[in-house]
Order: sequence, then structure tokens, then C-alpha cells
Amino acid sequence: MSWCEYPGYWVGSEVFQNYGCRMASGLWITLQLVAISVLLGFLLALGLAIGRLYGPRWLRAFVSGYTTLFRGTPLLCQLFLVYYGLGQFRVFWQDAGLWWFFREPFYCALLTFTINTAAYQAEILRGAIQSIPRGQFEGALALGLHRWATLRLVIVPQAMILALRPLGNELIVMIKSSAVASLVTIYDLMGATRMAFARSFDLSIYLYAALIYLVFVEIIRRIWDRLELRLTRHLALR
Repeated sequence: MSWCEYPGYWVGSEVFQNYGCRMASGLWITLQLVAISVLLGFLLALGLAIGRLYGPRWLRAFVSGYTTLFRGTPLLCQLFLVYYGLGQFRVFWQDAGLWWFFREPFYCALLTFTINTAAYQAEILRGAIQSIPRGQFEGALALGLHRWATLRLVIVPQAMILALRPLGNELIVMIKSSAVASLVTIYDLMGATRMAFARSFDLSIYLYAALIYLVFVEIIRRIWDRLELRLTRHLALR
């Protein structure tokens, strides 16, 4: 018996035992999607937040429109527009040498998740940066630091502490929202669950999938809380 069949054996579920390995493989795909998209989204969001606050007028307008668009429309619609919409321009992508990317549902989901979470993270980071007293920025400039050095060395590190909890919440939201990837033929955790139900018609498989999501969300929440506690331990002394 494989290790991924043991949970089904322990709970006495034949369908969970039969499809446990598929669900474990799907969970790994889910974690890859979420981890990569949240990391890339953070890097993009940091640039967007700084551009929104300190960029020229046209850049501020662009970032504002970007965040409004992707925060105001459903993730599922965005995924369908990327996967089915951009996929219609096959000849164009082949000529550009990018068809290998847009023909794969995993990459399309990764792109969609990245630009979606970047919009949310950009607003989180913007709010955190704005929470830093203006006097710190002016004081750093008075000491001779360049504007970008001030952001990198003084403002952003403090803003990251303030943004830790909402960024953790966004990570958890992305884990749960990643279930929509199953609708574009990706066999993530929810995709594997749907396949198991289609073959067995045993509705309990969705209960086990929900429990798996719950367990991993709780694990990540506790890890994030420990990280936040460690990074803010100096604040507790005040």
C-alpha cells in the first residue's frame, strides 16, 4: 500500500483510498501554483505600489486602473479570458514564439493568479508604505540618502512588517481560490477531486478535499503567525 493510500484506509473510505494518490499529486500542483504566483505577484506588486505612490502621473493612473480592474472582476473570468481568450490567437503566439506558454493550462493559470494577486498585494503594500510617518522619509533625505535608497533601506523594510498579516491573509485566499484552476483541465487538488467524483459518484470525496484544504490553510496560518511573532518581537518590548 502506497503512503498516499493510508489516509483513506484510516478513515475507512474506499474512494479516498483509491484516489488518495491522485489527490496528493493534485495538492502538489496546487501548492506549486500558489507559491509561484504569490511570489511573482509580490515582486510585481512591490513595483506597482511604489509606482502608484512615487511614479509620474501616467504611471499612477495605470496602476490605479490595473488594481481596480483585477480586484473588481472575478478570478474565474480572468482565468477564462487568459486561457480561452488569448488561446484564440494561436498564430500570433506561434510567430512570437510564445505558443508553448499559452497552450498550457498550468502556465495560463499561473499568469492569471500572478496578475490577480499582484493587484491585491499592491494595495496592501501601498497602504503599508503610506502608514510610515512622512518624517522618516524626509529625515533620510536630509541625511543624504538617495530617494530610492531611502525606500529600499528605510521605508520598505518597515512597511513589510505592517503588511505581514494582510499578506498572509492574501496567501490563504489564494490557496482557496486556486480551486478554479480545475476548470481549465488542471488536475490540482480540486481537479483530482472532481475526477474522483465523476468516476465514483461518491460525494464524500469533496468532504475529504475540503478537510485537506482546511488542514493546509491552518498549517500555513500557524507558520505565518510564528513568522510574524518573530519579526515583530522587538515591537513587543515597547
